[in-house]
Amino acid sequence: MPMNVILLERVPKLGQMGDVVKVKPGFARNYLLPQKKALRATKDNITYFESQRKTLEAQNLERRQDAEAVAGKMADLKVTLIRQASEALQLYGSVTSRDIADGAAAQGVKIERGQVELDKPIKALGTHKIKVHLHPEVAVEISVLVARSPDEAEFLAKGGTLVAETERAALEAAEAAQRAAEQAAALFEAKSGEAKPAAEGEAAAEPPAEAEEAPAEKK
Repeated sequence: MPMNVILLERVPKLGQMGDVVKVKPGFARNYLLPQKKALRATKDNITYFESQRKTLEAQNLERRQDAEAVAGKMADLKVTLIRQASEALQLYGSVTSRDIADGAAAQGVKIERGQVELDKPIKALGTHKIKVHLHPEVAVEISVLVARSPDEAEFLAKGGTLVAETERAALEAAEAAQRAAEQAAALFEAKSGEAKPAAEGEAAAEPPAEAEEAPAEKK
């Protein structure tokens, strides 16, 4: 049976502080209650919350302001992770939220793995935009650069895009075919231009022939 809880802070997809919502018992026991994000919605707990509402709202506002200040400093954060990968740009493994948190820590930015929004592990090289939740009401988007070398990471940081070897070969073949088509078109136009003067010369030679065919005048 669902469990009724009262939220002590905003919880995405559930509600705002003070809302009484129904959740699965496992979700409440394993996450909401131990993380102090909610209380069981008993009569005593609801009374306690109402008596503490102003204090809780003030604390929440202070934490949110702190989070907004941190978010401003993290706006341009680029976390670089060096990994091995195939020519198709697929990783020999994956990048998890813990890897991202550790990578940020290596750059002097402390975040918890639970703050990293990652629906599934990253399994390809490239630049990935990842959300980090610093507060229930504050999130910041950072860039995670997954590359095979520091030079490749620098290329990504400058806005570059990695291309798989198979795609690169296909692009080069397409470019070669386009160049060949342009050369053939240019050659055709050149030959057409050479043929025009001859045709005009033949047309100019026709009038004298007509004059010769005119009958001679009798005396």
